[in-house]
Amino acid sequence: MFTIMSPAEAAALIPDGAVIGLNSFVGTANPEKLHDAVTERFRKTGHPRNLTLVSSAGFGLFDPERGAENYIREGAVGKIICGHYGAMPSTKKLVLEDRFEAYNLPLGPMSHAMRAQAGGHDGYFTKLGLGLFVDPRVEGPGLNRLSKDDTLVKLVQIEGEEYLRYRLPDFDVALIKATSVDAKGNISFEREYSTIDALSIAQMTRRNHGRVIVQVDRVRSDFSRPRDIIIPAVLVDVVVVCEPERDNEAFGTLSGDIHVPATHMQYWYRRLEQENARSGKIRSDFSADIIGRRAARELHRGDVINVGIGIPEKVSKYAAAEGILPELTLSVESGGTGGLPAGGLEFGAMIGADAICDMSMQFDFYDGGGLDCCFMGALEMDRHGNVNAHRGVDQVSGIGGFGNITSATRNVIFCLTFNTKGLYVTEENGAVRIEREGSIPKIVDSVRSISFSGPRAVRNGQRVLYVTERCVFALQKEGLTLVEVYPGVDKQRDILDRLPFPVIDKTECV
Repeated sequence: MFTIMSPAEAAALIPDGAVIGLNSFVGTANPEKLHDAVTERFRKTGHPRNLTLVSSAGFGLFDPERGAENYIREGAVGKIICGHYGAMPSTKKLVLEDRFEAYNLPLGPMSHAMRAQAGGHDGYFTKLGLGLFVDPRVEGPGLNRLSKDDTLVKLVQIEGEEYLRYRLPDFDVALIKATSVDAKGNISFEREYSTIDALSIAQMTRRNHGRVIVQVDRVRSDFSRPRDIIIPAVLVDVVVVCEPERDNEAFGTLSGDIHVPATHMQYWYRRLEQENARSGKIRSDFSADIIGRRAARELHRGDVINVGIGIPEKVSKYAAAEGILPELTLSVESGGTGGLPAGGLEFGAMIGADAICDMSMQFDFYDGGGLDCCFMGALEMDRHGNVNAHRGVDQVSGIGGFGNITSATRNVIFCLTFNTKGLYVTEENGAVRIEREGSIPKIVDSVRSISFSGPRAVRNGQRVLYVTERCVFALQKEGLTLVEVYPGVDKQRDILDRLPFPVIDKTECV
């Protein structure tokens, strides 16, 4: 039987040493009021402490003063196991200061492991991750000197073939954000952008005799339609009711409250950009526009596509602007299919989605080769075509869904600038001009950590392009190849002289 409580009463139920399963996707679906209550309790009492936070897709809000970042920074957390750290600005810095144990696992295997363990299985077995950083023979999932837990990812042999087994600690508490609780305690998500791992987290927590705590926007006095229920009442212990603060009309396009035909996509995309601009969270980078426009040329009628966070977001923008969106099916790993992926704070949501499923089901589709093409960002690439997308010099963002998507998709398009930190590029009459080079190269002799294996992609027969603001590289059997140089760019001065290794040159201006 569920009980309706205040955020403070719910936070008081979390014991020291608890393993908490968090349902969130980067900055969306975050149970922020529950996090605030945990922070307040910790500041007053010093409890709960030594917490373990587990989230397949990350749980930050792009603001170090909001959400879980407060109690993480103040010492309540001893371990984080997470697929993505990019939305947690203060936490990802503390990781590299060895303030607590921190692990990064690919998002897909984490989501699948939650579903498998909810069913009593001993984790999730997959080839995904072999040869990447998470492979114990390469680096393993630990992100700092404290992170020595070797139970999370193990190399195993099954009928003579290598697999990785991903296993998460059992959950004592689940913290979930939803929309409504009905008269029986059933939980629905009608105004949320995605359900993510909500049901698996609740089932996994209940299997461990833990508490499932759900933050909702409202209480309904009627009964919900059975097919609309995501978490049945039998799994729910505590409900916390908190009215939403953000209620801009544009957000209704992300939940499906507002139907969005293809002809209206650009209008609503701009509305969301304006909302993000008011919060100071909008990307302004002309290089990204050049890259996004060129990458969008790789779109073909009938393609099913995934678009990643950051520069790749520009691809969907140009697809809509050029009127080809109705002939494509775009998707995001959080579960949305159809429509136009939102960017910025709402990354993971879809404007006008045709359907939204649980994240583990979306990865079933991705892992099975359902995508025709994907557009991914990159921190750096090397002479072998390897890509590092999860760890920089002084920060860690996490691999997220990148590993699953790039390993199983036939056409992989990486979107990255040639260098960074100070790069300034202009374009006039179709000619690109490098006004100022960045001080940090992104094309290096050997990447710092492997998120994508170039040699494995060649063996798998994948088509791989690396689209920058000045040129395009292709990964071919004979090696990394320069295949395009943009008008206005000096090939020798702006490209070849700046590479730390020789490449095969098959260029022609475009």
